[in-house]
Amino acid sequence: MVRDLTCVGLTTLDILVRPVDALPDVQRPMLVEEIALAPAGTASGTAMVAATLGLDTAVISAVGQDVNGDIVLQLLKQAGVDCEQVARLGELPTSTSVLTIRSDGERPVFHMLGASILTGLIPAAVEMARSSRFFHFGGVGFPNLSSPEALAAVADIRAGGTYVTCDLIAPQPQTIETLRALLPHVDCFMPSEAEVRVLLGDVPAAEALTAFTGMGATSCIIKRGGAGSIGWSDGDIREVPAKSITPVDTTSCGDSYCAGFISGLSQGLSFRDAMTIATDTAADVASGLGTIGKLKRRVA
Repeated sequence: MVRDLTCVGLTTLDILVRPVDALPDVQRPMLVEEIALAPAGTASGTAMVAATLGLDTAVISAVGQDVNGDIVLQLLKQAGVDCEQVARLGELPTSTSVLTIRSDGERPVFHMLGASILTGLIPAAVEMARSSRFFHFGGVGFPNLSSPEALAAVADIRAGGTYVTCDLIAPQPQTIETLRALLPHVDCFMPSEAEVRVLLGDVPAAEALTAFTGMGATSCIIKRGGAGSIGWSDGDIREVPAKSITPVDTTSCGDSYCAGFISGLSQGLSFRDAMTIATDTAADVASGLGTIGKLKRRVA
């Protein structure tokens, strides 16, 4: 079976509350407008958005044997995401985040590490990725996804003709060493501007694009939030401005940008036009609460 997209990496249950501009005093409840639950993370957030965009999507990750894991799997399956390669682990709970969304759409995060940090690429998962047109690698820094064996699996997946994209999870300065080994097997690397600063310092975007493609990535896009995005492909730099919106929740903007970009490429669009689809997708998601926001479901 050839599917459109397989995503690997972080799966978390997001518990979102808005608006929260200050924490209430003890024993004094504060009324809010919305509280929502949503699967999120570099794997499941991207997969949720991609499935909503009409892509046949699967996820490789792990959740705990707990209620939060039950909720994550139920919501993923309702969105049409194949969860065959989502492991249920007894040794750790499901990764969970509580996000207090401010009136400006920004979001302080309380995060509990959990089962998805143990995600690996077992043979069945590798075969699933090899049978996909696109493979989104969102596990940089996870121990079982940063080993020589995992990097060899990514190389094998790409060698079979699958287009490999990559995003980051809270990188540290030492993450750059993992990227030096990974990026030669990546068709498009899509870090955020904040992540670039952690890895390279405060360098101009064009210099960062050159650095990452110099490490081996075939192309690179830097997501810059309200400043839009800038990408390098085939020797040219492309810039796409952000859409003018009033943001409600920016939690999943990065993952939704990646999903939108992959959706654009899957339709045969050019690199820059796919960046535009990515920008539109992120804007729709940021216009509402949670992983999907105000994004409308599309039929493949």
